[in-house]
Amino acid sequence: MNKNRKLITGKKAEEVIGIYKNRSKSVDEAPGFVDFLLLQNDKRAGELTVQLTFDTKENYLSWVRSEDFKRIHDLEKKYPDQELAAVIPKVSQYKVVAR
Repeated sequence: MNKNRKLITGKKAEEVIGIYKNRSKSVDEAPGFVDFLLLQNDKRAGELTVQLTFDTKENYLSWVRSEDFKRIHDLEKKYPDQELAAVIPKVSQYKVVAR
């Protein structure tokens, strides 16, 4: 599981949520993809977390190394709103250890 946390101003949160609601969904077609969630902190509206779940670490790493991944993230850097384009997310990886 990969969590990508973005901290932005509360006003920009709705814009980012709109972007993710209209995302390309190409990751959904990646081998081993299980789920995508965009989470918003209840107390800090500007704290958003993208949660991707893959069936194996190898499939996740294949996605991250893919041309499709690079293309999508290059588009983020070209986003017209420079405040949002400049956000550097904190990325964390987790593994399931119990169910």
